[in-house]
Amino acid sequence: MARSFPLNFRLPVKKTLAFSGLAVAVLGLAACAAPPPPATPYDPFESTNRSIHAFNLALDRNLVRPAAKGYGFLLPAPVRQGVSNVASNLDLPADMANGALQGNPKRVVQNGFRFLINSTIGVLGLFDPATPIGVPQDKTDFGETLHVWGVGEGPYVELPAFGPSTMRDAVGTAVDFALNPASVALQPPESTYATGFKIASKLGDRDRYSATVDSVLYDSADSYAQARLLYLQNRHFELGQTAESASGGDDFIDPYEE
Repeated sequence: MARSFPLNFRLPVKKTLAFSGLAVAVLGLAACAAPPPPATPYDPFESTNRSIHAFNLALDRNLVRPAAKGYGFLLPAPVRQGVSNVASNLDLPADMANGALQGNPKRVVQNGFRFLINSTIGVLGLFDPATPIGVPQDKTDFGETLHVWGVGEGPYVELPAFGPSTMRDAVGTAVDFALNPASVALQPPESTYATGFKIASKLGDRDRYSATVDSVLYDSADSYAQARLLYLQNRHFELGQTAESASGGDDFIDPYEE
């Protein structure tokens, strides 16, 4: 017998409770606004970070960049755009959840309306009818939620495969990865498809911005220092901690960002 619904959902009780417990714990630590970022990068783990950076460079050179080039060569642009649209749509429930935790109802409503439009008229996000009618995605993450709660960014870290981050954003990445509402709700095979779309979308980004990324990773005198500088500038710009991003804001695309 055919299922009544196209997707198979499960009630994420344990993960929801874990998320609530984490939220309460962090809120208890965050009694005021997050402190401003340091004037110079705070990098007490530089030696370890550089070792991880070398691993990430090898991973990009031998796997990510060739796969991205193959992806861009084999698939036509409309197909790549459709994949990117689906991946972005899958992130909207997490954007809504983080918007709620940040006390930002506008972000919740905008992303919720976009998710409704693109999941129905847009055929599960394959197309993006929401943007032309003035409902763009208002992206956010749990790292920004921690910032709103008053948690400082902590030391700079480079994560294996994920690349540049801070201690606060590393925690945020782990929470977003483990407790994304879409990931929690979907069961195999739908969850496997969702993961595949997200990985393919990242390969598309790596191919699309290959000139910029290659210039940072392979043409810089010190690619580690350059990636660190651009990541921190871009992140501070996203969080409204600088008047403008010296890196140009959207010009820097992190090939390892989740």
